[in-house]
Amino acid sequence: MTDADQVRTSVVEVALGKLDLDTKARLLAGQDMWSLPAIPEIGLQSLVMSDGPIGVRGVRWTADDPSIALPSPTALAAAWDPELARRAGRLLAQEARRKGVHVLLAPTVNLHRSPLGGRHFECYSEDPYLTGAVGSGYVNGVQDGGVGTTVKHFVGNEAETDRFTVDSVIAPRPLRELYLAPFEAIVANAHPWGIMTAYNQVNGTTMTEHRYLVNEVLRGEWGFDGYNVSDWMAARSTTGDIEGGLDVAMPGPTTVYGPALAEAVRAGEVSESLVDDAVRNVLRLAARVGALEGAPAVVETAPAPVDGQALARELAARGFVLVRNETAPGGRAALPLDASAGRTVALSGAAARDARVLGGGSATVFPERIVSPLDGLTAALPEGALTFTVGADPSDELVPADKGFELRAVCRDASGAVVGEGSLPTGQVQWIGDDLPAGATYETMASIEVTGTFLPRESGEHAFGTRGLGAFSLAVDGRTLWEGVQEMGNEADPFEAFFGAPSERARVIVTEGEPVEVSLTYQVPDVSALPLKAIMFSLLHLGPRSDADELIAEAVAAARTADTAVVVVATTERVESEGFDRQDLTLPGRQDDLVRAVAAVNPNTVVVVNAGSPVELPWREDVAAVLLTWFPGQEGGAALADVLLGDAEPGGRLPTTWPARFADAPVTEVVPTEGRLEYREGLFIGYRAYEKHGVAPAFPFGHGLGYTDWAYESLEATADTVRVRLTNTGTRPGREVVQVYLAPVDDTVERPASWLAAFAGVTAGPGETVEAVIDLPARAFEIWDQEASDWQRIGGAYEVRASHSHGDTRLTATLDIA
Repeated sequence: MTDADQVRTSVVEVALGKLDLDTKARLLAGQDMWSLPAIPEIGLQSLVMSDGPIGVRGVRWTADDPSIALPSPTALAAAWDPELARRAGRLLAQEARRKGVHVLLAPTVNLHRSPLGGRHFECYSEDPYLTGAVGSGYVNGVQDGGVGTTVKHFVGNEAETDRFTVDSVIAPRPLRELYLAPFEAIVANAHPWGIMTAYNQVNGTTMTEHRYLVNEVLRGEWGFDGYNVSDWMAARSTTGDIEGGLDVAMPGPTTVYGPALAEAVRAGEVSESLVDDAVRNVLRLAARVGALEGAPAVVETAPAPVDGQALARELAARGFVLVRNETAPGGRAALPLDASAGRTVALSGAAARDARVLGGGSATVFPERIVSPLDGLTAALPEGALTFTVGADPSDELVPADKGFELRAVCRDASGAVVGEGSLPTGQVQWIGDDLPAGATYETMASIEVTGTFLPRESGEHAFGTRGLGAFSLAVDGRTLWEGVQEMGNEADPFEAFFGAPSERARVIVTEGEPVEVSLTYQVPDVSALPLKAIMFSLLHLGPRSDADELIAEAVAAARTADTAVVVVATTERVESEGFDRQDLTLPGRQDDLVRAVAAVNPNTVVVVNAGSPVELPWREDVAAVLLTWFPGQEGGAALADVLLGDAEPGGRLPTTWPARFADAPVTEVVPTEGRLEYREGLFIGYRAYEKHGVAPAFPFGHGLGYTDWAYESLEATADTVRVRLTNTGTRPGREVVQVYLAPVDDTVERPASWLAAFAGVTAGPGETVEAVIDLPARAFEIWDQEASDWQRIGGAYEVRASHSHGDTRLTATLDIA
C-alpha cells in the first residue's frame, strides 16, 4: 500500500465514522438516474456515472453536449492491441472529466458465446484471454485519467432474451475458464474501481445476491476492492442484495436500499457491518476519483490532452479487418485501390450515405459530426472519380427522424405555457429520471411538442409515424395529418410491448431542398406511480420507397463502367441492439442481391460490411475484396478512405469466428427454456467448438489480411516465453499479430484441441526482420479442478503454434511441461 493509499484509507474511515445509519443507507440507494447523493458534512461530492463503452454521453440524452464516438468494442478488440485500448480509455477519461463524470459504466466483457447475441457489438470477443487483455487496456487507460470504470456484466450475461430473469446454468469449469476469466484478468492486471452485477441468475441465484461469486470469488479470491453496483433496476431484495455483496442499487431514489435498508438493520434482519462495508467501498471510490475532501485522488494531474477525432480515425482503421483481397490477373490485389489519374469508383449501398457508426441501446452517444463512407471517399478522391447510387437500403421501416431534421422539444403545462425546452438529436424523446429540459418537471408537464423543420434529401412521398404509448397529434407543413392514441398491444418483443411498435401515421409528398415544418405533440401521462419516472416516444420518418429492382439496376449501371465498385452493406438497429437477440445472421433487405448483381458486372468489386458482429456473406467468393468495418465510430468514413486508398493498413484480426452459414454455428441457443438457459456446450464455444466439430468457418478467429506479407522464420518456446522471428517480405511497412496457441499432444483431461495462450503485435518495414517476445501465462496450462475447487496445472507435451490465425499455423515447437 502506498502512502497515498494509506491516506485515502484513513480519510475513508474517518468519514464513515461520522455517518448515521439513515445517511449510509441513503448513499447506497442513488439519488437519481446517474448519481449518488452528496454528503457535505463529510466533504463527499455527488458521484456521477455515465454509459461509456464507446463514448461518454453524460447524464443527459441530448446532443447539446456532443460526445466523441469511438468504434464499437468489437472493433477495438479486432485491433488485438491492449495499448491501443489504453489510449482509447485515456480519451474517454478526458471526455468524462470534461462532462463532470466520475465513473464510466464500461467495459462490457461478456463473451460471444453465440453469434445471435444481440449486444455482441458492445462486447469484445469470443475468447476470454483476448477479452481480458483488451479489457485490461481499456480499464487502465480510463483510470490513467482519474476516472473509474465499472466492468460488466458480472457474470453469465451472454444473451439478451429474458435477460432480467433468465437463469444462466453454467458448470464450474466453463464458468471459471471462460466466463469469469476476463473479469479475473482485469482485476489482476488493471485493478478496476468498479464492477456491475448483471440482471440474470447464475445457477439459480440472482447475480445481485450471489454471495459466492461476489463475496467469495470476486472479493475473496481475487482481492477486488472496488464498488459493486447493480445493473439498472436489477436489485430486487434488500437483505439478499446487501448480504450478496451489492454496494449500490441503481437508479435512485427509490430502490431496495435507502429507508428500506435502514429499517432492515433496525429490525435485526441485516447487520450494520454489511452496510458499513458497502459504504466503505463507495467512499473508497470517491477518494480515488477526487470526490472526497481530504483524500488525494489517484490521478491529480490529468494525462496530456488527446485529439479525439484523430484517435477515433486511427482506431477505426486499426480495427478494420480485411478478410478477402484477391489478386487480379495483372498481379495487383484489389486493395488498396489504384488511385492513379482517371480511375473511377462506383459506390453503392444506402449505408454508404447513412453509415451506422454505433450500436443501439445504452451505449448510444451523440457525436458532433459523423463521416460516412460517401463523405470520406468524396473528400479523398479527385472530383468526378466517384459516383453514388443507393442500390439497396437495409431497412424499409420508419426510424426516429434524423437526416435532414432540426428538432426541439417544447414542454407545456396544462394552460399551454412553456415550462421547458431543449434540442433533440433525433426525433426520439428518451427522458429518464431527472433527464428533463431545464424548468420542466413530471408534475407540471401536460404536453410535449417535438417541433422543427425537415429539409428533404429527395422528392417524393415521405412517411411519418410515431412510436410510444399514449395520445398524439402529428402535423406536417402546418396540416394536422393524424390524431389518436397508441394502446399497449400483444407484441412478443418486450421492447415493443413497453415502448409501442413503430406505426406509420401519414404520407406526404415533399420536394428535395424545400424545408417543411413538422410537429408531433404528445400528451404526458401521469407517471407519479412509476418507481422510475420516464417519458419515451418518437417522431418517425421514412423516405420515398423506391422500387428495389430499379435501385439495384441503377447501381449495376454505374458499376459496369467503373474501374472499381464499392458496395457498403449493413445491419440496422432492429437487427443488432441491446434488449433483444438476433433471429438469424442474414443481412436485411435486398443487400445480398445488390452485391451479387454488382459483382456480376464488375470483377473488381469491394464489399464493405458495416456490422457490429458476424453476418452471413453468401457472395464472399464472388467478389474481389471484403472489408469488415464493424460500427466504426464517427470518423469511420475518413478511416475507410484511408484504408481503401492505402494511406493506412487495415490493422484488424477477427476477435470472433465468422461462420459460413448460421446453420454451421456450433452454439446458437439464446432463448431460455422454462426460464433456464443451459450452457450445455461447456468449454466449447467459438473457435474451440468449430475445431471440435470439424466445421470450417467462412473466416477463422484471428484472421485478417494486411497490405504486406510476412515470413515466420523461427520459433523458440519455454514454459514462460515464446520467441518468434519474422520478416516483412512485402513492399510496404505493416503490423503483424503473432498469435500463440497451445495444443496438448496426448491430453489427459477434457480440453479443447487448441486455445489462444498469448499474442503480440510487431511492426516492420519492407525487408525488415523483427522478433516477437511473448510471455506465456501460467494459467494457459491450467484447468479448473471441480473436485478441489482450485486451479490444477496439467503437465505433459504441448504443441506450441505460432500462427497468423487460428486456421493458419506458421511454425510449431513441442514443449514438455512438468
